[in-house]
Amino acid sequence: MNMSSSPDTAAVTPGAVARVEAAGHTLELFTQTHLLFEAMLLDIAAAKSRVWLETYIYSDDLASYTIADALQRRAQEGLDVRLLYDALGSQHTNPEIFRKMAAAGVQVHAYHRIKEALHSVAAFIILNRRDHRKLLVVDECCAYFGGMNIHDHGRLFRASPTDPSVDPSAAWRDLHIRLAGPQQVEVADSFERSWMHAKGEKMAWRPRDYRRVSLRQSDESIQFFDTGPGLKFSRAPRVFRRLLRSANHSVVIAMAYFIPVGRVMREIIRARRRNVHVHVLVPSLTDVPVAQYATWYLYRKLLQLRIRLYERKNRVMHTKAMVIDRQWTVVGSANMDPRSLYINLEFMVVIRSQAFAQAVIRVARNEMRRSRRVRFADCEKRTLKQRFVSTLAYSFRWWL
Repeated sequence: MNMSSSPDTAAVTPGAVARVEAAGHTLELFTQTHLLFEAMLLDIAAAKSRVWLETYIYSDDLASYTIADALQRRAQEGLDVRLLYDALGSQHTNPEIFRKMAAAGVQVHAYHRIKEALHSVAAFIILNRRDHRKLLVVDECCAYFGGMNIHDHGRLFRASPTDPSVDPSAAWRDLHIRLAGPQQVEVADSFERSWMHAKGEKMAWRPRDYRRVSLRQSDESIQFFDTGPGLKFSRAPRVFRRLLRSANHSVVIAMAYFIPVGRVMREIIRARRRNVHVHVLVPSLTDVPVAQYATWYLYRKLLQLRIRLYERKNRVMHTKAMVIDRQWTVVGSANMDPRSLYINLEFMVVIRSQAFAQAVIRVARNEMRRSRRVRFADCEKRTLKQRFVSTLAYSFRWWL
């Protein structure tokens, strides 16, 4: 593929599984972390003024150190380089990596440190509410968003995907987007607000239409939503509900953690009662077993609704995406579980584009071909212990 060095057309297409023109923007889709990181490094190297990175997990692997080195170089060259990471999500990371970046001039900030909770009357809120967003903003050139943390999940950076020495479960499946176009400034604004919030600075309330998730009705559109509790954010459940309510013929959901609750679950049920075809793809391998047990509890109900349910085999599927009627797509950092819906800070993107929806559906179909269709017989095979743990996990779904 063409490898332009211009920052306006940064050469990131190697590794992208699709490139789509939508609403005046170029959108590139990535499904593997090591390929995404290579694309990010190209853009960081081409940056002229700023590199802003926000992530839930900044890990302690070769990929993370490679990106840290790139951030340090750009900061030493005088660029505005910032890193906002979640203190709990990155609790196992060697703090030396952050100290080195700060010493090189990177502005480093951790969201909701434990010591903040110890000195606050709102200790539980501080410990429980996490910054689960994943953003990278480079100049006015491009922005990245989706479900991938700065963590290569056990795979050596730039290792061959067919390397037999790598545990198959290490190569997580996920979805991350690179956007280039005029609305990149809105992603930068979202980061700026998140940065201010993390540092305790005053933020303006979002407009009423934004908080109510008023969707544009043009043929193609891209809308970004900062979601979380309070009037400074929108609400993640409203994003999902608005689109589920509009579904006429099909819904495709791919979720790392699928525990829909409240009105979101009711809208899924209503969609099926309107004879909308619903396909749900979840992982068979997960990094949070208790969440998987809670999802298992829902299997029988989902199957009774005649929802087609698939479990991705051999890989941890960390994707967060929903496609409605092959034209509306939701991507970003939010899962369809209580924590993403009501507690965490998330970044969600609603894209109206048939071409983009088709690209995401192709990704989902590729995962479904490598999945096992779940049927009633699979529910019957669960042991008594598994059923008990599933019931227990689901009863604690608001605290997972």
